[in-house]
Amino acid sequence: MNAQEATQSPLINKIPVAVLGATGAVGQTFIRLLENHPWFEVKEVAASQRSEGKTYAEATRWLIGEMPATVANLTVVSCTLDAISSPIVFSALDSSVAGEVEIQFAQAGRAVFSNAKNHRMASDVPLLIPEVNADHISVVEAQRKNRGWTGSIVTNSNCAAAVAAVALAPLHEKYKVKNLFLSTMQAISGAGYPGVASLDILANVIPYINDEEPKVEAEMAKLLGSVQGNKIVDADITVTSHTNRVPVENGHTVCMSVQFESRVTADEAYQTIKSWKGANAALNLPTRPEFPIALTDAVDRPQPKRDVELGNGMTVTVGRVRSDNIFDIRLVAMGSNTIRGAAGGSILNAELMVAGGMLTNIDEFVGHATSGASKIKSASQSESGVPTV
Repeated sequence: MNAQEATQSPLINKIPVAVLGATGAVGQTFIRLLENHPWFEVKEVAASQRSEGKTYAEATRWLIGEMPATVANLTVVSCTLDAISSPIVFSALDSSVAGEVEIQFAQAGRAVFSNAKNHRMASDVPLLIPEVNADHISVVEAQRKNRGWTGSIVTNSNCAAAVAAVALAPLHEKYKVKNLFLSTMQAISGAGYPGVASLDILANVIPYINDEEPKVEAEMAKLLGSVQGNKIVDADITVTSHTNRVPVENGHTVCMSVQFESRVTADEAYQTIKSWKGANAALNLPTRPEFPIALTDAVDRPQPKRDVELGNGMTVTVGRVRSDNIFDIRLVAMGSNTIRGAAGGSILNAELMVAGGMLTNIDEFVGHATSGASKIKSASQSESGVPTV
């Protein structure tokens, strides 16, 4: 069964999943996005000791809309193996605690999908965006062999890097990025809840986000890298960045200047982005948007207020594609930091693993055994292009 067939085949039963760090802002986004998911069902919510033993409703200060009734009465448990039985674990844990906890679950045969930075840069851990680098998932087999476990750890990237990588993927596939300068305008929701102090951010810009620039610079090269043998090798890209916190609630904006291995015009770049279709392996996954990129011709777009919800928060809007006075071209990309850059991206990663037959512990739910690194081999193109908005 190939990946596309898997996405079209109904599961016998929904796969139970757990959310670690479920009471925090990212954890709540997982809960919202997983409500009525066609493949997954939240069966367990875990958080810190102060929340343990309470109902999820009692333990959580719910931030957006109404809390789904299906989770309100779940008992919050500890982030430990003896408290959680779900085969799929979504981790919204802070990096200060995520590293060892996630390893313990992978060692116990669980499929861990992490938002934390701890394991992102290991060569046998996919730093995954399914439309961009679906073939990177194949190194999970090497990860299992190297580490002697049947589970897995798959990570999604830093939220600003995710937006930039989706925008650059069409261009890197065709022309190969050589040098990249990027400057971000990052929403306050990226700092979690309660986030940045109001007196610091109101009518202000903070030109520093702790540890952000090194993460963005390192992760861009891995996201656009390639599988060589049993590991992911970084793309040969030099990246320099400025990261800034701005008084916007949701949506990270990234301004980029790009130089390629050979000269590329703005029109060539525009047409390449417009015709891009993303990886075939990600087609028909439930969380994948119809269009991973929306291309705008408006001189003043993208804008977080107007564009952040496109594709249910999974579409990256790209605009202002034009020539650059130092490099080849410049462009602006904007996407949801809480959905594309966090919980939504992680759920899409899990869907790719299920569709590719990469999970070892869900046969009772899919009704047959699939074995699968070979099912997802390349980030080849799909059948439809990018809309112009």
